[in-house]
Amino acid sequence: MYLFKKDKKKIPPKTEEKRRIWGIKEETLNLILEVSKESYPNEFAATLIAKKGIIEEINLLPGTLSGSGMAILHTHMQPPDITLSVVGIVHSHPSGNFSPSGADLYFFSKFGNTHIIVGKPYNPRSWQAYDARGGKIKLEIVK
Repeated sequence: MYLFKKDKKKIPPKTEEKRRIWGIKEETLNLILEVSKESYPNEFAATLIAKKGIIEEINLLPGTLSGSGMAILHTHMQPPDITLSVVGIVHSHPSGNFSPSGADLYFFSKFGNTHIIVGKPYNPRSWQAYDARGGKIKLEIVK
């Protein structure tokens, strides 16, 4: 008898895991847009924290560097008590283009499964969510 035997039928496939995040709190999105606007002309970057499928918070990591064409997150600075709640990253593109760059796609594939890019003019229509492969995904805005 195995006490810790895994039942393969109960383990969801990785493709299903990627879609567990379905929404973002409106106040969190507004915070992201405002901080991105305040950071202009530099990029802004933070990790995304979700509970029960909804992105509820962002976490600013110590040592984050930002400039007009880049933001560097030190992901090893993530507090261990919330690491399991981190689902991806958010960052801004001051140019207004919120399509992922090659560097963004590489980072997406290594860290989390839900990512957001916001762009100028930093309003409720100037952002896009992506999966780990850079495919566009829709997030519902939750009040």
